[in-house]
Amino acid sequence: MTRAGFVTILGRPNVGKSTFVNQVLGAKVSITSSSPNTTRSAIRGIHTVDGVQIIFVDTPGLHRPKTSLGGRLNETARTATDDVDVVIAMIEAGSAIGPGDRLVLSTMLKVCKNDGGPLPIVAVNKIDRTSRATIAAQLMAASLAVQECAEEMLRPNVVARVEYFPLSAKTGEGVEELVAFIQDAMPESPFLYPEDEISDVPEAVHIAELVREQLVRKTKQELPHSIHCRVTEYEWPHITVEILVERESQKGMVIGKGGALLKDVGIAARRQLPEGCFLELRVSVEPSWQKREDILDRLGY
Repeated sequence: MTRAGFVTILGRPNVGKSTFVNQVLGAKVSITSSSPNTTRSAIRGIHTVDGVQIIFVDTPGLHRPKTSLGGRLNETARTATDDVDVVIAMIEAGSAIGPGDRLVLSTMLKVCKNDGGPLPIVAVNKIDRTSRATIAAQLMAASLAVQECAEEMLRPNVVARVEYFPLSAKTGEGVEELVAFIQDAMPESPFLYPEDEISDVPEAVHIAELVREQLVRKTKQELPHSIHCRVTEYEWPHITVEILVERESQKGMVIGKGGALLKDVGIAARRQLPEGCFLELRVSVEPSWQKREDILDRLGY
């Protein structure tokens, strides 16, 4: 009998959710960067080993939204916990547990409050950046924060169901142990995806995200939040990606002096695509698209 189930990963922006999913799968499914809210949709990574299939759901970071887009990203993260088998709340080993982390922990506890509900797990990430003493202290702090959040929710019984795992999504330390634990928690079920599939993200969406990843990494300050990428033409080997920004001044920043930045982005993205791909990048201005509900609807947020 095979087993299969869904695991949603929650956390603040930049806590390492996407890096964790990529580490588990041994392939890039989610784009990553040091800028907040790089992940903008619920991305499924599929891990199938030894008769067990785990569908990891990478989500946008929970945060205090400043735009309509931010509010929609939070809602995407919350709805990704519907009908799942495990919810992982990810926090950092070397940072104090603040209001953002408590929001993440509370969200996990609300989803997992019933005995028959999803299994709650707290993953303390980035242990490669700190000492063993700090990791131990953070595990204790996480346990205390979970208890306090549960008491505020009047659900103290859920505390006993929470499991804790220290890990490094970057190096892989502790990841195998967490995955093994999750495998044992998966319910009996036929596989929900083909065994050789590692993601359900459409190829065109993945290519647009690879371009956005490079733009986010090469631009600074607030510009990454103002960028949206989408494939407008796909006829292999020719692919056209449109880059949306909010102001004319941002268009110049994306293109760069003499087109240098846009050229670098195209080269970096093309390196991750099959040989022979012709990638064309075009930049357009869509004023204040992050705040416009009609545009967000059209872009699929």
